[in-house]
Amino acid sequence: METKTKPRTATGCRGPCLALTGSAGVGKTSLGQRLAAEFDVPFIPEGMRTRIEAGLDLHTLTRERHRALLEELFEEMLAAADDAAITRGGFVADRCSIDCAAFWLYYGFGNDADATAEVFDRAAAALELYDLIVVLPWDGIPLAADGVRSANRWHQLHYQSLLEGLLMRWAPEDKVAAMPAEVIDIDARAAWVRARLAE
Repeated sequence: METKTKPRTATGCRGPCLALTGSAGVGKTSLGQRLAAEFDVPFIPEGMRTRIEAGLDLHTLTRERHRALLEELFEEMLAAADDAAITRGGFVADRCSIDCAAFWLYYGFGNDADATAEVFDRAAAALELYDLIVVLPWDGIPLAADGVRSANRWHQLHYQSLLEGLLMRWAPEDKVAAMPAEVIDIDARAAWVRARLAE
């Protein structure tokens, strides 16, 4: 995978360089849009969701095309975050670089050891982009059968568990904040994130 953008540190950002992560349906997009408006920074949407909402059916992709799509989404994520940090002084992103590594394993591409090592190296290096990564809780809010994501809570737990394990292993402890499951209301969630950023 070719490097198209060099991760930069968040030092000097006027607003936060913030990522929200977790399994599908935990409220990342709603909270992310709210926080981006509050901080007056760009909201970076999840590229896969954007494509699915535009009509992409993952089941029609060949194995090679699916892999290429994950690589493409990784490049887009890094480029968008880097650009927003430089030109707008911060961002709120729906997902973080470790999500890219988690999806790589989740969809079974770990058999290619060299490519997987490169994905993980780049995902770890890109952690410099973020001031904070907020992990939203699995099963905190009811899943909606919206045709974009699976409403099977166990399917979502599979991904959430993989993601949380990778964050624990790869991300610096001071960059990750796990939101408590009882924080459900969007106002309370926004206040909780603001408090973590102020610490």
